[in-house]
Amino acid sequence: MAIIGIDLGGTKIAGALFCYSGEMKRKTVRLLDGAEGYTVGKMIVDIIDEFIKEEKEESIDAVGICVPGIVYSKKGTVWAPNIPGWEDYPLKQQIAENVSQPNLLITIESDRTCYILGETWKGAAQGCDNAIYLAVGTGIGAGILLDGHIIHGANDIVGATGWMALIPPYTAEYDACGCFETYASGTGIGSQARKLLRDTAGYSGVLSQKPIDEITSHDVFAALEADDPIAVQVLDKAIELWGMATANLVSLFNPEKIIFGGGVFGPASRFIPRIYAEACQWGQPISMKQVEYRASELQGEAALLGAVHLALRSLPKTEN
Repeated sequence: MAIIGIDLGGTKIAGALFCYSGEMKRKTVRLLDGAEGYTVGKMIVDIIDEFIKEEKEESIDAVGICVPGIVYSKKGTVWAPNIPGWEDYPLKQQIAENVSQPNLLITIESDRTCYILGETWKGAAQGCDNAIYLAVGTGIGAGILLDGHIIHGANDIVGATGWMALIPPYTAEYDACGCFETYASGTGIGSQARKLLRDTAGYSGVLSQKPIDEITSHDVFAALEADDPIAVQVLDKAIELWGMATANLVSLFNPEKIIFGGGVFGPASRFIPRIYAEACQWGQPISMKQVEYRASELQGEAALLGAVHLALRSLPKTEN
């Protein structure tokens, strides 16, 4: 018996065939290359059918799909900001009507939900019934597992932590993506560095060696190795906000673990002890002493494993 996992990302689709144990048997990757709407859905169908056709040894019982954005659980539609035409897209219906294997169980969840399911199944949060995955990349989101259940909220938008209000007063800078994301996402770190570069007269540090408009978070992390003052300032602020935000999450939800992942963690994993120390100043003290802060153990495979675990959780108990 086998499960297909699909991870729809910003630029590509990764698909893999897994045993029930979580062992990956085969993997394929397709670039989106600007594909839109129905075409992206067809690419997912084609990947599923490829695995169905190739698999000779075991039956394929389900497919779990991870998408960036929002999965509307009541309607079975999705919103993915990186795919034109996917504002309220009937992805589940398209797959069910076009895949070659009838009655295939199809489950779809947001990337942040899949991240925490992957980590609690095979990663840094194994054995936890209460854990939060903070995904810090281009944006910031959180997958939240409470008492063994994924929470969704009234309209499936739980975990939009990039909108946490952490620095008053409100400014127009927060309009696009929220306060927390403005300062502490990968995009925000690059933006804050560019702003300081424009405002700092006489600066001649590492970041001055590149045109301001080309500075990214990668450059900021690299400049930190040379103790560049702007890199230090930008990342100190990010550490402060990662600490404040996770302190709020710990105080609200009392998790066993906070898992840091996404492209920024990565290079920011070294800061986790500092982030925890910052959080201890703000969070509920008993909860803060009991929670553990960890870096993701799965990174790029968290979404695929989470999608597979999602499908396994949805199978009838006699099969799972």
